[in-house]
Amino acid sequence: MTNQESRQEEKAYMHWLYQAVGMGNHRFIQEVAKMGPPQRIYELVQKGCLEEKLSERYQKKALQIEQFTKDYDVIGEYERMRERGIEFVTLRDEEYPGKLAEISDAPYGLYYIGRMPEEKRKSVAIIGARECSEYGRHMAKQFGTKLAEAGIQVISGMARGIDGISQQAALSAGGYSLGVLGCGVDICYPLENRRLYENLTEQGGICSEYPPGIEPRALLFPRRNRIISALCDAVLVIEARQRSGTLITVDMALEQGREVYALPGRATDLLSDGCNRLIKQGAGIVTSPQELLEELSGTYCEGTGYRQQELFGPEGMQGEVLQMLDYQPQSVQTLQSKYETHFESHLTIPELMHELMQLCINGYARQISGSYFVRNGE
Repeated sequence: MTNQESRQEEKAYMHWLYQAVGMGNHRFIQEVAKMGPPQRIYELVQKGCLEEKLSERYQKKALQIEQFTKDYDVIGEYERMRERGIEFVTLRDEEYPGKLAEISDAPYGLYYIGRMPEEKRKSVAIIGARECSEYGRHMAKQFGTKLAEAGIQVISGMARGIDGISQQAALSAGGYSLGVLGCGVDICYPLENRRLYENLTEQGGICSEYPPGIEPRALLFPRRNRIISALCDAVLVIEARQRSGTLITVDMALEQGREVYALPGRATDLLSDGCNRLIKQGAGIVTSPQELLEELSGTYCEGTGYRQQELFGPEGMQGEVLQMLDYQPQSVQTLQSKYETHFESHLTIPELMHELMQLCINGYARQISGSYFVRNGE
């Protein structure tokens, strides 16, 4: 048997143990790992000797494992999983993510479809509100797009709202993104992100510490957040309420020594309460992808195809009109007045309408109704 075949056999037994033990039993896995490799544990189960090897607190767990193992085809089940495109990597493998291995509660194993992040490339976690505003949608798309164009890997939880928008933007820009799930990698959650799920499996990756088939549950998501923060170099928060679950990931990132940045928002916007509080507590402030890229040591400057002009959108009068747009609808008359006050230059309504139409065609703006326009957050 070659070394590769031996490792695959060991992983097959580890996959068996993960399923037999069940979710949320990291301490138990640590306990049984002291007995030797998973093949050794399997032999003890087959002989009915596992129970006597464990401390009293784990006696019932031994019985659970024995019941699960009856008629279980260790190698066959593992191979059938791999045939579905699902790979399994453990802490003993060289390909296990180094950043994740460094944290104190690193999962013993990870299931994944597609590719895991490249260790030598920078990674940023973009997280935020599920029920985001138009402003949040726009900024999530901008950051996802520009980071991807700069060669930065985007990591998030594939949730609706900020997470999914930033990840789809990164993929659409030809970049890499990883979705970390709170369920098995063979389950798309939420269902509305089916297109994103499929794109991630083809262009990026999906990973989870939970075995295939595990359905999403509320108690599983907080633990998956430590994986999101561990795999990245920095965390960016785009919109979060005062008591947002997003802040759980921030706490974990700080414990792991990761940099945390927040996008500021209006003091009156509830969706910006969490971000503004993070900034008051010392999080880095970023108002554009360029600022974040500069914080990441200028990795975008060379060899990435990134152009500063693209970051800021159109130039000339069209770019000036774009500056006047907001995420709240404004009439053409209001925009004309703002433009003339700001730039101290006359602009006729026909000229303004021409530039607004061009902005709409190029995807920078949207016409709401009649003569009202907003900055595009799609």
